[in-house]
Amino acid sequence: MNPQAKLVFASSSLLGTTITISSNHWILAWTGLEINTLAILPLISKSHHPRAVEAATKYFLVQAAASALLLFSSMTNAWYTGQWDITQLTHPTSCLILTSAIAIKLGLVPFHFWFPEVLQGSPLTTGLLLSTAMKFPPITLLFMTSQSLNSTLLTTMAILSAALGGWMGLNQTQTRKILAFSSISHLGWMAIIITYSPKLALLNFYLYTLMTAAVFLTMDSMKVLKLSTLMTSWTKSPALSTTLLLTLLSLAGLPPLTGFLPKWLIIQELTKQEMPLMATAISLLSLLSLFFYLRLAYCSTITLPPHTTNHMKRWHTHKPVNTQIAILTTLSIMLLPISPIILTIM
Repeated sequence: MNPQAKLVFASSSLLGTTITISSNHWILAWTGLEINTLAILPLISKSHHPRAVEAATKYFLVQAAASALLLFSSMTNAWYTGQWDITQLTHPTSCLILTSAIAIKLGLVPFHFWFPEVLQGSPLTTGLLLSTAMKFPPITLLFMTSQSLNSTLLTTMAILSAALGGWMGLNQTQTRKILAFSSISHLGWMAIIITYSPKLALLNFYLYTLMTAAVFLTMDSMKVLKLSTLMTSWTKSPALSTTLLLTLLSLAGLPPLTGFLPKWLIIQELTKQEMPLMATAISLLSLLSLFFYLRLAYCSTITLPPHTTNHMKRWHTHKPVNTQIAILTTLSIMLLPISPIILTIM
């Protein structure tokens, strides 16, 4: 793909996101989401591989259905209340339809089936966009309507997302699918807290974006698409493999790394809201995803593969250290000590 086309798609994606997050009117928000969807489609299917074309088709169909539901929800609300303002979503049926529409856009359980397949068919850099930037506009819509959303429905979806995201990632060997299920389980943590503390859900999203970007860019730098390739990456780039290990453990939410901060704050907030059972359930379910993060971490730092791998070994290339990866990894590991400052900002 030539640079001019990439620039057009990137700027369109940025424009769509900006329109959605800065709008007060439902039609404008819907327009931004549509621009976003159309801008990312060529980036998914740019390799012209049948799997990439299939991924782009699935993504388009799912996002179009979700956008139609979102438009239907806002029209129903306008019909009953006369309000097109995003923050004035008060009709219960509209709230229910909107929650379903945004759950489809984000890939929350039970609307998660499209996400691993689309991510598997996309290049790693596009996968990074799908896991982070493309989820930002729907999360902001949830943030703006959080006062009127059904907390029981969101809590149920959150617990299911944390459970299925961890459980279905256990048996995967493709790194993109593992990261897709990781994304689903993290969305569960955001969904459970959005109605009680929307700012905390946004903080969780920002830190998740930071850690996921570090993992995707590291894997893209090492050209790792499956676990067997990851097993032989240590000899090629030991420093990068070590930082990947730490970033994966941070993504799993182990203290004293950055990923522990949002989980700790969410459990604290759930306890304050007198939901100790939900806090216990989602904490225990995060152990499932901890298993596959540990497996990835083990594969990335292993020095001698336990069996003969059936793939071509790559040439050793001495590329300069990527500054982006260095900054993102540092932030993904070391933000916990400044949590008091983050809490005062919130």
